[in-house]
Amino acid sequence: MAYGESPLTARETAMLRETARGATAEEIATRLNLSAGTVRNYLTSAITKTGARNKIDAIRIAQDAGRL
Repeated sequence: MAYGESPLTARETAMLRETARGATAEEIATRLNLSAGTVRNYLTSAITKTGARNKIDAIRIAQDAGRL
């Protein structure tokens, strides 16, 4: 993911940020009044858009690009 305009939506970025802070999908879902499945869908989308292999890799890529 290059610098400039982010391919991630605000929601995807928020999910990565909360995950980076150690929150589980269930914790994020409860806090944001979403289902855990919806949180996982946002994370999966973020993983795909960053070209990552998993959520930890997506977090690293987003952090390196200055997104988190």
